[in-house]
Amino acid sequence: MSLPEAPQIDRPSASAAPVAVPLPLSGEDQARADLYALLSRLLLAAPDSALLDALAHADPILSEGGDPALEQSWEALTLASGVMDPEAVAEEFDTLFVSVGTPPVNPYGSRYLSGFMNDTPLAELRADLARFGIGRVRGVGEFEDHLGALCETMRVLITGAPGIARQPIERQQAFFEVHIAPWYERCLADIGGAEGSNYYRLVARLAGAFLAIEAQAFVVG
Repeated sequence: MSLPEAPQIDRPSASAAPVAVPLPLSGEDQARADLYALLSRLLLAAPDSALLDALAHADPILSEGGDPALEQSWEALTLASGVMDPEAVAEEFDTLFVSVGTPPVNPYGSRYLSGFMNDTPLAELRADLARFGIGRVRGVGEFEDHLGALCETMRVLITGAPGIARQPIERQQAFFEVHIAPWYERCLADIGGAEGSNYYRLVARLAGAFLAIEAQAFVVG
């Protein structure tokens, strides 16, 4: 996976007061942010032909003697991306997540934590997002507790964004453990086990492997 270019930092003039300049992201944090960004993109919309092609030609992820789950799930997804028809993936996405009536999968935290959409967990999430200066983008249809939106939030906590500071690992951990960890496994199991889940079974497998690593890393510290 190619990494984005480093952000440009305005340098203060000699007479300006000293300012704190954040250090560049570590390679590990950049890789985490990239995977969160990819999962967000795949969970919020079907991949187009350009993304499928990029995935098909992406470099492997090496486990380097650790748990091979992420390496294996990444390889499976990249291989599938090289043979999947974009229209077929789009149809699968719509079948799973956008069906008329109640779709087979509703990947929202409130649905899994309280049993109802747009419920108390969403209100609590919005309060936490407000503390970080993160708000819902105007015109976006998905609620903030959509698993894809939460992956994007984790990316922002890791990298920062215009007007939003990068957050220390302790705050990343607190956000993950409150808003993602209690329900993501059940959600991904539903995605992977839903009738008609083909490509998205592999997306769920990748997401599960990565988020399990995140959960373990937070605990180990």
